[in-house]
Amino acid sequence: MTTALPINPPARLLMGPGPITADPRVLRAMSAQLVGQYDPAMTAYMAETQELYRGVFATRNDATLLVDGTSRAGIEAAMVSLLEPGDKVLVPIFGRFGHLLREIAERCGAEVHVIEREWGTIFTTAEIQKALIEVKPKLLAVVHGDTSTTVAQPFDELGALAHKHGALLYSDTTASLGGNTFLTDEWEVDVVSAGLQKCLAGPSGSAPITISDAARAVIEARKSIEAGIRSEGDPVLANPIRSNYLDLAQILDYWGPKRLNHHTEATTMLYGARECARIILEEGLESTVERHRLHGGAMAAGLAGLGFEIFGDQSVRMNNVIGVHIPEGIDGDAARAAMLTDYGIEIGTSFGPLHGKVWRIGVMGYNARRDTVLTTLAALEQLLRRGGVTVPVGGGVDAALDAYGSAA
Repeated sequence: MTTALPINPPARLLMGPGPITADPRVLRAMSAQLVGQYDPAMTAYMAETQELYRGVFATRNDATLLVDGTSRAGIEAAMVSLLEPGDKVLVPIFGRFGHLLREIAERCGAEVHVIEREWGTIFTTAEIQKALIEVKPKLLAVVHGDTSTTVAQPFDELGALAHKHGALLYSDTTASLGGNTFLTDEWEVDVVSAGLQKCLAGPSGSAPITISDAARAVIEARKSIEAGIRSEGDPVLANPIRSNYLDLAQILDYWGPKRLNHHTEATTMLYGARECARIILEEGLESTVERHRLHGGAMAAGLAGLGFEIFGDQSVRMNNVIGVHIPEGIDGDAARAAMLTDYGIEIGTSFGPLHGKVWRIGVMGYNARRDTVLTTLAALEQLLRRGGVTVPVGGGVDAALDAYGSAA
């Protein structure tokens, strides 16, 4: 019988669209010992985590908590808890993850309406308003920053617009939160979910979420407590929220004063999620966003200095990920494999209409640093040269250093 060896992952610099290299402080926090789920220390950590994420989301929503699962669990929890079969949903799609919102809403039994834009572009407010008038949805569901296209949809007017037309507004900020400005309360966004594995500098496996009072009222109206933990007078519906595990009505009671025994909190992930938020607020949310803007901008300048054609509308590019057209004559997948094998650096491919045409290079979380940017650019220069592409000597690093100036 073969005995498995201890885990010993190879050294990697994760410069793709996520996951990224986790901050060592997050990994240290996740090595802490477990306590019981109702231990006063544990419930205190839960309350601290809620308050920390109010800062990260820029909200005062009481209903701010974690969904145990990857970022997709947060998306599904929001959708399945808000939507009943037959409810109308409007999804503006400008990349892969808009298609994901559509699919999840359809699986909830919703009547889903979509508008679509070419990947690499975003919607005008007028386009979304026109669709809201035509569809009259219960929910407007929009990805904020879509890593598949590297661009971010402006959100500052969408909350007021959705509410004017009788809709709630949901946003998936998995790829953008912490690295790009997102003001939940100021922009009147009703539900926002995220993940740890990108700008928050942690591992995948926990989904922070915040819920407005208006959205919470919709969710609470659908509350149905499962039989094994039900008390006298608890609501029981014939058609409850269609998921038990992702039932936000019950999860809210688990995180609230009732401490409903809905599930056992993923303690180690909570430690990690708490540390992700603590680090961001210690640095300052605005400073964290500015760090991503600085290093993402330097990477974009360096890639242009190597002769890459940058993909997408650069006026709305996310701070933390840059797409580039793969040069003629380069096998994109083989080159990515060589980056990993020869330099220990991971960069990303893309999906759908961009597969095989675009690389995506992330500068986010713990890896939003000067040294990671310059190291990646130097490796790319050698990779391209060995692939037969004429590259300016030092062009990438020099252009990045010029972009930095005295700022970094």
